[in-house]
Amino acid sequence: MPIIVNLDVAMAKKKMSLKELSERVGISMTNLSLLKTGKVKGIRFNTLESICEILECKPGDILDYEIE
Repeated sequence: MPIIVNLDVAMAKKKMSLKELSERVGISMTNLSLLKTGKVKGIRFNTLESICEILECKPGDILDYEIE
């Protein structure tokens, strides 16, 4: 899949655990874990916005596109 999810990198920069981010964003740890591992088909913009707000980052810090 050419879309790369770098959520773990953004979380590490803020020293935030999956559990803490899950609680602050308001989504389950399971869904956040699936997002982190790139096993989701999509993400809602309001969820992405919440993650970016909490991690103080931009969507491009979390999502990347690999040119083949």
